[in-house]
Amino acid sequence: MPENEGFSLTTVWNTITEALSTWGLKVVAAIVVLIIGLIVARAVRRSMGRRLGKTKLDNTLALFFAALTYYLLMTVVVIFVLGLFGIETTSLVAVIGAAGLAIGLALQGALSNFAAGVMLLVFRPLKVGDMVEVAGVVGVVAEIGMFSMKLDTPDNIRVNLPNSKVYGDVVKNFTHHQTRRNDMVVGISYTDDIGRAIETIEKVIEAEPRALKDPAPQIAVGELGDSSVNILVRPWCKPADYFSLRFDLTRRFKEELEAAGCSIPFPQQDVHLHRIA
Repeated sequence: MPENEGFSLTTVWNTITEALSTWGLKVVAAIVVLIIGLIVARAVRRSMGRRLGKTKLDNTLALFFAALTYYLLMTVVVIFVLGLFGIETTSLVAVIGAAGLAIGLALQGALSNFAAGVMLLVFRPLKVGDMVEVAGVVGVVAEIGMFSMKLDTPDNIRVNLPNSKVYGDVVKNFTHHQTRRNDMVVGISYTDDIGRAIETIEKVIEAEPRALKDPAPQIAVGELGDSSVNILVRPWCKPADYFSLRFDLTRRFKEELEAAGCSIPFPQQDVHLHRIA
């Protein structure tokens, strides 16, 4: 069969052979690099996840760092593979950087919350289960996420706070320590016996098992008020017993002080009337 003009099997074969000789090794090398890079990146992610999991670092943060390392390694592998085919990777890196900058500016608020979440998980000023006061909200920490923190208030309301708001504010952690002091004020009349009142308060606290003996409670006259002598009562307890102890002691103080002959005064004023001639 005669060969067409300008076309021959020999030309086609030579073209294919030349393409294979030029690109074949590069394609094979690219495939090998991708496979090796994928294996290495996965191995590094697993190893990093296990090592970070054995530390005090939060598990969520450990998994995030492991995944971030994996994707960074794969990005390097892809850029290297593109370089094997003669593609200019410098401009590609510049485009990726510019895109990252644009995304960062667009997601500035989200990235701020994310960075604050990382700091909360690393430095751990609070943890799940702690009762805290932050940004004017008091509640138990239910969840610390990468972008927000969830609190359950004492009246069972779920509050979501942005991490940047939490990390940038003063955090009061009421359950960080094993003990907590109850600061109470008991007022008695100026005509009452202060020694008997203090003795009665001591007996009430000694009979209360939730009030700790160590540290010892403090009972002292703290102020001579307008209508009462104010006695400072500061018993220590476990954080879980704080409110129940406070409520029960308030009732017991009133009952026992009245039984001991002391009175609980209320604010009063004396009004003097003068006859004008």
